[in-house]
Amino acid sequence: MIKPAILGTHPKEIQLSTILDNNLASGVLKASEKLFEASWKRSDFRAVLRAFRLARNLYSGNFPGYQACSTDYHDWHHILDVTIASARLLDGAMLGGRAYTAEEGADLLIAAILHDAGYILETDDRIGTGAKYTTTHVDRSAAFALRHAQALGLEPSRARRIARLILGTDMGRKWAELEFSSTQENELAAILAAADLLGQMGDRTYLEKLLFLYYEFREAGFGGYDSAYAILEKTLGFYDIVKARLDSTLASTAGLSQRHFAKRHGVDRDLYREAVDRQMDYLAGVVADDSSNFRTKLKRLDLEAIERARAGHPA
Repeated sequence: MIKPAILGTHPKEIQLSTILDNNLASGVLKASEKLFEASWKRSDFRAVLRAFRLARNLYSGNFPGYQACSTDYHDWHHILDVTIASARLLDGAMLGGRAYTAEEGADLLIAAILHDAGYILETDDRIGTGAKYTTTHVDRSAAFALRHAQALGLEPSRARRIARLILGTDMGRKWAELEFSSTQENELAAILAAADLLGQMGDRTYLEKLLFLYYEFREAGFGGYDSAYAILEKTLGFYDIVKARLDSTLASTAGLSQRHFAKRHGVDRDLYREAVDRQMDYLAGVVADDSSNFRTKLKRLDLEAIERARAGHPA
């Protein structure tokens, strides 16, 4: 049983943030590797390590042909959130008796690491930020995996599988229209799609980071987002869509998080769903108040400083 940051903590006080600091890339990578090694050999994780290093260079502006990440919501921290969520759900699946190969497990984690690479601008793309690709970023991310298979050290067949898994994160696509090579691949795509939702919405600064998402949506030209407050209101409706997706389209992922946390941390609870529910309950209270003082109730990031900085650099 793995209990890294919660020894001496009462089970009722345990939350995602007390188990692991998702801001630390090294911690997320180490935790993901340890969970992987619980089911497969350490040597099989090498491809994930290579993808992680490549993506870290990509997001920091050190990958040939690309600029540094220019989106503040879909950033490197978001990748860390989704990577560890994928590793945890995958672990829960293996604990439940599913039989994925080491290569399939590694490819799921690589897909998590690359699933938003489509937001990254190429070197000669100098107009705006990656947010302008909001509606096409999933296709661009899948294309990135295919284009850079050699740099990732992947056979073409693995790159194609990773691309198919990434396409499952597109909520604008009908799941039935996605093409997977097997039942196992369908399940892995569902795990990634669930991790993408749970990872971001379970993050302790999710509500504050909605301001970043507002700026991305505004640049993408989405209607109905005429103020930062509007995205808070619309997020409550989005939550209903997320719940429906998790409980129907992605129903195969139900219970995976709880099984992981019960076995690895001795906490028989779905900490992801709890975190998301807690965030939405708090958000409902903020929205029910009024639009004039919502910033005072979202204190985990300095929203006023963010808006002042943005005022000098409008999208």
